[in-house]
Amino acid sequence: MATPLGWSQGGSGSVCLAFDQLRDVIESQEELIHQLRNVMVLQDENFVSKEEFQEIEKKLVEEKAAHAKTKALLAKEEEKLQFALGEVEVLSKQLEKEKVAFEKALSSVKHKVLQESSKKDQLITKCNEIESHVIKQEDILNGKENEIKELQQVISQQKQIFRNHMSDFRIQKEQESYMAQVLEQKHKKTSRTRRPRSRQCRREK
Repeated sequence: MATPLGWSQGGSGSVCLAFDQLRDVIESQEELIHQLRNVMVLQDENFVSKEEFQEIEKKLVEEKAAHAKTKALLAKEEEKLQFALGEVEVLSKQLEKEKVAFEKALSSVKHKVLQESSKKDQLITKCNEIESHVIKQEDILNGKENEIKELQQVISQQKQIFRNHMSDFRIQKEQESYMAQVLEQKHKKTSRTRRPRSRQCRREK
């Protein structure tokens, strides 16, 4: 006679498998009981020995007991199956809620990412504009610095020319002053030599 399987903790699939196997066992036991009853009917019709009858009756009692035991086990398995199905339903609902919450959070995160990406693009564009403006300003400043350097060179050259002119002017002034002094001294000498001669001319007259 087949032995019924025990309860498995592997989930609703294993529970259903055990449940089906128990049903098969019960059906085979019921079939065997039916056969035994048929044998007893035949025994009523035909003469059998007392020992054979007792043996058959004993087997019938054993099969009935096994059948009752199997039915009780099946009832327990059905109860466990219903409990497991209830747990599966609760978990399924909880999973669905978590899925909805996750999709909502994911949608929010995607929206924030898109916003941040848009802000990032705007900042990059603004930075590029500022960088371009700074480069232009640097070019302008470099041009101005070059102009200032050129002007400084021109001013330096003009200063040097002015210094040279001043030096030449001073030298010329000194020369003119020296010539004036020389001429003045010559004039004094000539005027001194002319006065005595004039006096001698007057005496001769």
